[in-house]
Amino acid sequence: MIIGASGDIGTAIYKQFATEGDQLILHYHQNKQALEANKTSLHQESILMEIQADLSTAGGLNHFLEQLTLPVDAVIFAGGKAYYGLFQDTDEAVMDSMLKLHVKAPWLISKHVLPQMIARKKGKIIVVTSVWGEVGASNEVVYSSVKGAQNSFVKALAKEVAPSGISVNAVSPGFIDTKMNGHLPAGEKEIIIQDIPASRAGTVEDVANTVSFLMSDKSGYINGEIIHVTGGWMS
Repeated sequence: MIIGASGDIGTAIYKQFATEGDQLILHYHQNKQALEANKTSLHQESILMEIQADLSTAGGLNHFLEQLTLPVDAVIFAGGKAYYGLFQDTDEAVMDSMLKLHVKAPWLISKHVLPQMIARKKGKIIVVTSVWGEVGASNEVVYSSVKGAQNSFVKALAKEVAPSGISVNAVSPGFIDTKMNGHLPAGEKEIIIQDIPASRAGTVEDVANTVSFLMSDKSGYINGEIIHVTGGWMS
């Protein structure tokens, strides 16, 4: 199951798994057109169901859980949104929305799927977080805070469910070429890239490949880790 499958990173992840023959449950909020456009090149039988829901609201989250009737072997949290602005100017409604989307939704969705994973003694939970969850960013205090909470969630839950054969890990991207960074002027992007040892922005495929590795049996002894995909930036 991929949460946020219509976003840039979510799309790259679901396309990779669909071409590898996995069967998928796809979640999206608003961008159904992107979801449909990317499905045309994939085997339709690979998509078991799609669920539309706004996970930043209690009603949307409850709707999602009610629709989730199929068994889930693995869940990948690839959704989310950034928020830019001075912390002292941030409205409380924005704070509540960001907390529900990035923290409470992963909590409740994981809680929903864990019993079946524990019964099978097998399962994977992967969260796409952010480098800002570890080092923080000015003008992105709320976003940095909720991403830091995701990292703590991964580390703590991994210890709790590892005895049941379940792995919980995170992929922490740095500067990735996605629409989330589309607001940055070209000059500012170039300054950031100059500061990255790999001398380029990351791609959504870089993130998807890391998620694919964590989903494979080759990562069987990796648990509770935050895997950086940063090109050496912020290391």
